Amino acid sequence: MSYRGFEHWWRAHMRRRPWWMNGLMYFCFIMAAIALPLDFFRTPVAHDDQVWFGIVWHGVWAKAGELAHWAVYAAGAYGFWRLRTWMWPWAAVYAGQVAFSMFVWFAVHRGGAGGFIVALLSLLPYGGLTLLLWRSRPLFHALRTPLRARYGEWALVTGASAGIGAEFARSLARDGMSCVLTARRADRLQMLAAELETAYSVKTRIVPLDLSAPDGADRLVNAVADLDIAVVVANAGYGLAGRFEQQDPRRLAEMIQLNCLAPVLMVSRLLPRLQARGRGAVIILGSTAGHQPVPFNTVYAATKAFDLNFGEALWAELQGSGTDVLVVQPGPTATEFQQVAGETPHEGEPPAQVVGVALNALGDQPSVISGWFNWLRANATRLAPRSVVALLAGRVMAQWVSDE
Repeated sequence: MSYRGFEHWWRAHMRRRPWWMNGLMYFCFIMAAIALPLDFFRTPVAHDDQVWFGIVWHGVWAKAGELAHWAVYAAGAYGFWRLRTWMWPWAAVYAGQVAFSMFVWFAVHRGGAGGFIVALLSLLPYGGLTLLLWRSRPLFHALRTPLRARYGEWALVTGASAGIGAEFARSLARDGMSCVLTARRADRLQMLAAELETAYSVKTRIVPLDLSAPDGADRLVNAVADLDIAVVVANAGYGLAGRFEQQDPRRLAEMIQLNCLAPVLMVSRLLPRLQARGRGAVIILGSTAGHQPVPFNTVYAATKAFDLNFGEALWAELQGSGTDVLVVQPGPTATEFQQVAGETPHEGEPPAQVVGVALNALGDQPSVISGWFNWLRANATRLAPRSVVALLAGRVMAQWVSDE
């Protein structure tokens, strides 16, 4: 990212919060990343003291309390940065605990008239901070601007005939956006279009075609040349599970065309129009499979690694342009994907949940993983050798493939 892009991104994030909350966020980060870890490892157990609710803890209990403080500050740094809803009222509750602890510390443990006066004075900054956090509920629970008001009227959704694509169309229409629906199955598209028009009073257009064809992306863009497309959802894609040497080379080539080339060609032609509008969004469907090599899903995982890097780089490149980019990365999802890929059925999160996570993150970050367990699993791969990651991923995938 250029410095100009970085500066725009940073300033935009800082403007989301009042100055005092930005200061509090920095303080939480310093406490979690530097101050508390240093104190935890440098202070001998016998000499350690921690205060919770005005009670002074010593020794092992102090170390345990320090770990609790670290967790609070780490959560606070993340919560302030992302403005998570769970920050209210718990940030105010913790600040109130600090105010109470400071008052008790000076009034009881220091004692005397001087200690009581200092205790009263300590309530001014800490009590004031508690009050500010308590009154910040609208900031943490701000209503999301409807997508139509935010970007414009028309959205283009590929792979809209089922699963995540259909849920994207429903969510966009619910926010007032008219939808171009494209996939191979015209009958499914017609049913979805009728549903959206009836339920949400929006316009629709169906474009039945196969994006895995070499000219698919061009045909799709030409079919919407007369529309002011504001949001592009590159959702179409499929996987192929099984041993690599047993897979049809033609199907593998079509998967690469659909999962990688089609989004690139489609976005490259539509992006100048989004840029000219001054606002817009591109959502690319990735996968947690793109974070590591996945035996028995070899080429699919590689295509999703491509999508992740393509989307995140595009996000950085377009900072300050008015066009938001997001790569959404679901784990196993309850769609027909497993059946098409040749996997044995296994549990997955609902498509509507994936879409909700994506739309909440749009405009806020370059990529998002749906589900805490999926996030932990995807990021844990950074800590292990690539050989171990590949072997473990193969062991997990092998249970979902009927013929190894």
